[in-house]
Amino acid sequence: MVAPALSRPAAVPTTPHRSGRRRRDSAAGLLFVSPAILMLVLFMLVPILMAFWVSLTRWTGQGRPFTGGVPFAGGANYADLFARNGLERQDFMTSVRNILYYVLLVVPLQTALALSMALVVNRRKGKAFFRTAFYFPSVTSSVAISIVFLFMFTGGGAINAVLSVFGIRGPAWFSDADGVIHLIVSRLGGSPPGVLVNHGLLGLSWWDWLSGPSVAMCAIIALVVWTTSGTFMLMFLAALQDIPVEVEEAGLLDGTNRWQQLRYVILPMLRPTMFLVVTLGLIGSWQVFDQIYIMSQGGPAKTTLSPAYVSYATGFQDQNFPAGAAMSFVLFAIIVLMTVGQRWLLRDRDAARERRAARRGARA
Repeated sequence: MVAPALSRPAAVPTTPHRSGRRRRDSAAGLLFVSPAILMLVLFMLVPILMAFWVSLTRWTGQGRPFTGGVPFAGGANYADLFARNGLERQDFMTSVRNILYYVLLVVPLQTALALSMALVVNRRKGKAFFRTAFYFPSVTSSVAISIVFLFMFTGGGAINAVLSVFGIRGPAWFSDADGVIHLIVSRLGGSPPGVLVNHGLLGLSWWDWLSGPSVAMCAIIALVVWTTSGTFMLMFLAALQDIPVEVEEAGLLDGTNRWQQLRYVILPMLRPTMFLVVTLGLIGSWQVFDQIYIMSQGGPAKTTLSPAYVSYATGFQDQNFPAGAAMSFVLFAIIVLMTVGQRWLLRDRDAARERRAARRGARA
């Protein structure tokens, strides 16, 4: 006996009454979100477009930048940052050098620390206490914490006192302009190769690019990692609590130990949260400003300059608004490129292969 063919359910016809209700619901939703959209347009999109226009002009700060009397410069302000020798270019490239080391240290350290704290909180009793203790630095005023760290990292501060217990003479944290790599080379009795000193890129010698973070920047890095890890811990903790218990139990039944379970079971399921944490960490690291402004203002010898601080100082202290605006948009482009790059690195390769195979099968 041949089984009857399964019939597809008939499509529900769209009546004028139903389509009218959908239009009313869409209009109601748009009405509710319109205040937020209006605020974003007025206080975010419009200022961004205004700043971009300023970056294309030679506005001196006198009068309005949108009048016909302001000279139009096109991309000259951007070209000056990469091709014209001068203090602005040197400061901006120095800040890029500084922030590259800052990002390479802060993002992995805060991500690893946040994940470790989330794993600890997720498995221990007294979760409320540990969650509060780990998250407390993130809700404390950055100004207050920066001032406390300034006292801790002074010559006679708590950090050097602890180091002295182990027989280590602590450095002058916010007075030493040498990079960590330069210090290591000098302690080993080496000298910089001439090819690195005499050749460079974008106004800095290769030896300057390879200086490593300064001692003062290391102190700021310690502060930022300590204050930001608590926020990312909550993101990881929420993701860990969403993992079904059956998945972890299945891994244990298969004979996996704790490390294997973390590597092959938990981390793959944390991929979306990892992408969010790394993205927010990258954006926050490239935009660091308040700790630099409070603790060092770019010193010593400009080894703690950040692009955000240089953009602010160029625009508002030196009154060179077009150059400051151009720096901010170069910084924006760098953040976008790095976000796209880390999205590619953290992509689900298995899912990508399946999609490519499905597309090839569809074409065949």
